[in-house]
Amino acid sequence: MAEKNQQVYPLAPANGYTRSDAESLESANEMKRKKRIKLAIYIGIFIVFQIMVITAISLTIMKVKTPKVRLGNINVQDLNSVPATPSFNTKFTAQIRVKNTNFGPYKYDAGIVTFLYQGATVGQVSIPKSKAGMLSTKKINVEVSLSSSALSGTNLGSEMSNGVLTLNSAAKLTGKVELMFIMKKKKSSTMDCTMAFDLSSKTLKSLQCK
Repeated sequence: MAEKNQQVYPLAPANGYTRSDAESLESANEMKRKKRIKLAIYIGIFIVFQIMVITAISLTIMKVKTPKVRLGNINVQDLNSVPATPSFNTKFTAQIRVKNTNFGPYKYDAGIVTFLYQGATVGQVSIPKSKAGMLSTKKINVEVSLSSSALSGTNLGSEMSNGVLTLNSAAKLTGKVELMFIMKKKKSSTMDCTMAFDLSSKTLKSLQCK
């Protein structure tokens, strides 16, 4: 009778783990796998973001643009003209502007602005060595004196009889743009301006720069 009442118990797995232990281990491994996948995704996103940032910097901040040099704020102090001769002389103040749109200073050497009438020089003014700061405009005030004494073989008399005197200004500045204190790139700026004076009112009629 004792043998009939004896209970039978299931044998434990040979490796010592129960079914619940195996499921827990499998679940832990799955969680680790998912964490590794998430980490790889995050690393991939970070790398793509860094590439986008570097590309944006190279296309904007690290892209070196040519600074511009222009003439402006002309204030006529004296303007004398004789169409019959023909001849003229004038004095005026002007502002030379060196515009730098780079993310670093533009250091330029000394230069000369030449004023011309139909390609012939009628006067010059010097630009001192200096620099235009990052994203700024360097302004240089100058006094200009021009004369037609060296002119010959032009139609100055014909133009002056119409009450207008048209002059050009040209200049070239050479220098370097410095970026991030490590990169320097040579850049040359040129001026090409045309100005027209009204001889009757002795004022500036128009000023255009390319």
